[in-house]
Amino acid sequence: MEYIISDKVKTLKPSAIREIFKYAADPTVVSLSAGNPAPEAFPTEAIAEISAKILKENPIGALQYGVTEGYPPLRNAVAEYMKNKYNVGSDKDDLIITSGAQQVMDLFTKTTCNEGDTVICEAPSFIGSLNSFRSYNCRLCGVPVESDGMNLEALEDALKTEKNVRFIYIIANFQNPSGITTSFAKRKAIYELAKKYNTMIIEDNPYGELRISGEDVPCIKSLDTDGRVVYAGSFSKVLSPGMRLGFAIAPKPVIQKMVVCKQGEDVHTNSWAQMVAHAFMTEYDYEAHLKGLREIYRKKANFCMELLDKYLVPNGITYQRIEGGLFIWCKLPENAKITMNEFCKQAVLNKVCVVPGNAFLTDETEQCSSFRINFSTPTDEQLEKGIKILGKLAAEVL
Repeated sequence: MEYIISDKVKTLKPSAIREIFKYAADPTVVSLSAGNPAPEAFPTEAIAEISAKILKENPIGALQYGVTEGYPPLRNAVAEYMKNKYNVGSDKDDLIITSGAQQVMDLFTKTTCNEGDTVICEAPSFIGSLNSFRSYNCRLCGVPVESDGMNLEALEDALKTEKNVRFIYIIANFQNPSGITTSFAKRKAIYELAKKYNTMIIEDNPYGELRISGEDVPCIKSLDTDGRVVYAGSFSKVLSPGMRLGFAIAPKPVIQKMVVCKQGEDVHTNSWAQMVAHAFMTEYDYEAHLKGLREIYRKKANFCMELLDKYLVPNGITYQRIEGGLFIWCKLPENAKITMNEFCKQAVLNKVCVVPGNAFLTDETEQCSSFRINFSTPTDEQLEKGIKILGKLAAEVL
């Protein structure tokens, strides 16, 4: 039989990261390609205790259908937490619990974009979100990322010249894949440009709680006085990605339409997971848990950067030091004898997986000299082995 694939889907390509996972499944391969939390970061005992209590005391609540907007006690707890800690949310906003932060991108794009509308993204940016935008036949416009965030001149030029710009997508904290943090000055400037050209912003913040050095930078959403910022948050990196819990804080009219779209997608987010998250936030020491996570990632990130300084930097590969998150962006020298893609292929042949940088571009055919590594998933022994192999390969081919 000949299968007819829709125009929206036929041009989509498999996630490069997911494809790399096929190689990473080989136990002899050191995977520096995943974006998974550290195994030791999961609060497994607490989740087991909470689950047992829920299934004993309120099993029907956990197993029955729930409301699309989300489990009310969790919505209230998240709204209070975000307002008190980050000054995010106002009486003009509402909150929806989603099946991971990835669904925020899908629901908001479905709500606001017609085919051919433009989405402005950082270049590079998170491939999962880019594919969500692509699935609605949006035109993607990449704006180069500097050490402190988007190039503002390029951003304004895009806002001036691109047609039907619906929103700017930004990961302001410990960006995936570059690891950079957008400065407060640039956050304010990006918001002012969105006001000037009458467009919206999605502020995606899955890594914000994982700061290992420096001071917190106010969220763009905390600057939002005229209802043009959608804040996307996630429990994936602080509790468990398998629970698939995210949330959006956005103007009420936007949330209302996202709710309607969600009803047609998955009806509601997993009730058990929402109840677990609520109990963890309100009955356990949530701040102590976050402090423990930061210590785990501080040690792993610093160890990784020590290894990069020892094995990669002397052989011409550079990187920018990070203040948090899970990723480091490495760059081949300008006079490299091989391309970044060829370097990544050679790395796989030498039993190390990294993610080629062009996977994170709005146009994957563009030239790119960078690749992404993840330090949260591998053990210290695996991390040292993998980076040592990369350094040896760099010495041989660069």
